[in-house]
Amino acid sequence: MLSKAKTIQGYKLASLDGEIGKVKEFYFDDQYWAIRYLVADTGNWLTGRQVLISPYAVVSVNKEDQLLAVDLTKKQIEDSPSLNSDKPVSRQFEEAYYGYYGWPGYWGGSSMWGVYPYIVRDREKWIESNRAEQASWDPHLRSTHDVSGHHIQAADGEIGHVEDFIFDDETWAIRYLIVDTRNWWPGKKVLISPQWIERVSWSESKVFINLSRETIKQSPEYTEESLLTRDYETGLHGHYHLQGYWVDESAPE
Repeated sequence: MLSKAKTIQGYKLASLDGEIGKVKEFYFDDQYWAIRYLVADTGNWLTGRQVLISPYAVVSVNKEDQLLAVDLTKKQIEDSPSLNSDKPVSRQFEEAYYGYYGWPGYWGGSSMWGVYPYIVRDREKWIESNRAEQASWDPHLRSTHDVSGHHIQAADGEIGHVEDFIFDDETWAIRYLIVDTRNWWPGKKVLISPQWIERVSWSESKVFINLSRETIKQSPEYTEESLLTRDYETGLHGHYHLQGYWVDESAPE
């Protein structure tokens, strides 16, 4: 199911033995555009450290109750590798974190989640993937909070800025960036797929897309009331004459 990042922010996080706080923001990598961690606001419980929750631990997203259920105990979270609140997420920390929980590292393999394109919860398959020879890569994690506001640069000029992210809460892939175009086309918002991004200049806070402003302007409008049905997505991708992500993911390996 598709969810907006800012909608999920503020959802309660429920561990196996009680509430641990609320969703504060997300970290995603800029290679696969997949959410790698939820950052928890734990109030006065674990102060001075970032409490990160991997999607591996999330067992359900309940939009009606605004609740994310986590398959961890408070003790497990408290004893997990600590990361200071003012420190970036390093590869060394991630290896310690994933090793502590026994999950296969998502950076070990050529797919979004290591050797698989989705999160595998079968521990026997974790063993298989750990035994497999894996090509490792260095993820560079970005905060959804920090990237919100980045400018969108079309082939012939700016068109707006990143307002929010829409992600799939099963695969945890970011499917779209919500672009606010108020300075060019008042009141209109459009969706841009990470697949259409040419490059990102993090130093300039700018996302480059090799599409014209007029083509983007004529794309299906996105509103808060828009239902992200497959028909809507098909129409959006059809406007750009581009293949949908669901076609690639359903193709045989």
